[in-house]
Amino acid sequence: MRAVGMILAGGNNYRMRELSNRRAIAAMPIAGSFRAIDFALSSMSNSGIQKVAVLTQFNSRSLDQHLNSSKWWDFGRKQGGLFIFPPMLTTDNSYWYRGTADAIHQNLDFLRQCHEPYVVIASGDGIYKLDYGKILEYHIAKKADITVICKEFPPEEDVTRFGLVQMDEDNRIVQFEEKPMAAVSHTVSCGIYVIRRRLLIELIEQAVYEGRHDFVRDVLIRYKDVKRIYGYVMESYWSNIASVDSYYRTNMDFLKKDVRDFFFHEHPDVYSKVDDNPPAKYNPGSNVHNSLVANGCIINGTVENSVIFKKVFVGNDCVIKNSIILNDVYLGDHTYLENCIVESRGTIRADSHIVGEDGVRIVIESDDRYTMTGM
Repeated sequence: MRAVGMILAGGNNYRMRELSNRRAIAAMPIAGSFRAIDFALSSMSNSGIQKVAVLTQFNSRSLDQHLNSSKWWDFGRKQGGLFIFPPMLTTDNSYWYRGTADAIHQNLDFLRQCHEPYVVIASGDGIYKLDYGKILEYHIAKKADITVICKEFPPEEDVTRFGLVQMDEDNRIVQFEEKPMAAVSHTVSCGIYVIRRRLLIELIEQAVYEGRHDFVRDVLIRYKDVKRIYGYVMESYWSNIASVDSYYRTNMDFLKKDVRDFFFHEHPDVYSKVDDNPPAKYNPGSNVHNSLVANGCIINGTVENSVIFKKVFVGNDCVIKNSIILNDVYLGDHTYLENCIVESRGTIRADSHIVGEDGVRIVIESDDRYTMTGM
């Protein structure tokens, strides 16, 4: 494919609350065995994009560890590859990334050294599968300067946390509002863009020269009446996990058969880093209904309508309902959890009773399994 990929994975978001204290949002676990960034990386790999840069910044250690080998997404090539670009302080630049446009600007040398004529820009917190080749064909056919991938949401959905677009009959974007107070449209920008590489370099250089650092506000919105900016409406599943509620809903969506079939049984595949864990073990007395249970788990209790990530131990007579249990959690005997997200590497003591009564409850417990005693 005649494009290079850039994934913006450096941001933080207060709407994720305590969940983003340990990791970047792009590294959030999804569907038992994946990370959020896997979906953008897999779409790029499956579309034939051979060179991808991931721009990291906030809490990037977990993300860096996940991306420590490019082979999982088939980017380990002699031509191309997977590149990780954190902010780099130099004698000419003493700033962290000040925004999405500035993040691209600090890595313009990467783009200047590329030979591909187009760039696909994606965020690291979107859950989807896309054929970027078809979008590039659409981009060229429309003679667009920039193509924005969009998704139509039902009228009852609250979309004010997204960028909203309005298009004319030819799908040219005539209005773009970033996180408006009141929604005037239910066509959401998915944070995925296609643009000619030289034009991107020109627009980013101009924006930063003028002291502007946000790609949406200072490039897309600023140039919507000057450049030919078109929308491409995707029909398949798309979700964004930039809030606790949306993260919870997205994981729960994978309990639906049609969503699981789309991601895991329909070509192309979604790839992720593989851990050498044994299959999940269901001991006598366990009861699992409509749930995802990842490898490395040991289940002794009841699990209903929940997503259980890797290496979780569920004790005797435990009951887990409508909950998400992240990696390496120990649940003591007779624990009851409902409407909860349990942070990774936590220990829930036996006989605990925790319920999210006014929405999803985030449970963070210190891991005393590894606490040193007797000193």
